[in-house]
Amino acid sequence: MNNSDMNLTTLSALAEPNRMKIVQLLRDGPLAVGEIAEHLGLRQPQASKHMKVLSDSGIVEVRVDANRRIYSLRPEPFQAMDNWLQSFRNVMEDRLDNLDNYLHELQHKQEP
Repeated sequence: MNNSDMNLTTLSALAEPNRMKIVQLLRDGPLAVGEIAEHLGLRQPQASKHMKVLSDSGIVEVRVDANRRIYSLRPEPFQAMDNWLQSFRNVMEDRLDNLDNYLHELQHKQEP
C-alpha cells in the first residue's frame, strides 16, 4: 500500500466519530476492548466492530492476553499522515513568505 492509499484508508477509518474517540483514548496507552466500550458508553460488540475497522486499516494492533484483546496505536499511519500534511505546510509557508516579501516591498516603496 502506498502512502496515498494509506492516508485515504486512515482518513476513512477516522471519519467515524467513535473511532476518532477510540484513537484519542489509545493515545494514553493500550486498552482492552471492554475498557474502550466503557469509556465511550458503547456495548462491547459495537466497540469490537469499531476496533476491527481500526485494525483492518492498520491504525491499531491487537495482542491477546488470556481472554482479553488489548489494542494499541501503530505509529506508521500517523507518520504517513504527518508526511502528507507536511507537503501542505510547505506550500502554506512558501505562500506566507511570498506575502511577507510583498508587504516589505510595498512598505519600502511608500517610504520617502
